[in-house]
Amino acid sequence: MSWLYLGIAVIFEIAVALSASKAKGFTHAGWTAATLLSGGIATFFLSLALLTFDVGVGYALWTSVAGAGIVVVGALFLGQRLDWRKLLGILAVVVGVVGLQLSGTA
Repeated sequence: MSWLYLGIAVIFEIAVALSASKAKGFTHAGWTAATLLSGGIATFFLSLALLTFDVGVGYALWTSVAGAGIVVVGALFLGQRLDWRKLLGILAVVVGVVGLQLSGTA
């Protein structure tokens, strides 16, 4: 169940980044509210995942997978460039996540 909670937290963390980019420095009320609400939901589900995961591992998984997800969403839906350096960075994140999982936690 902790993996499900972590997955939900990642999805909402991606929503935080997308909403924050539209909030334009919190000058657009609707996007600001979406940013804050998404952040609260993401943090709630992260806290549930951390009941099982070590805090360092859980937080590292959350931020790194969400970061890679934001890059991919930006490339697929927002017209942002995805070059070999970004792909290499995502690969490094994936390798790191696998390494954390193989460390025997959660």
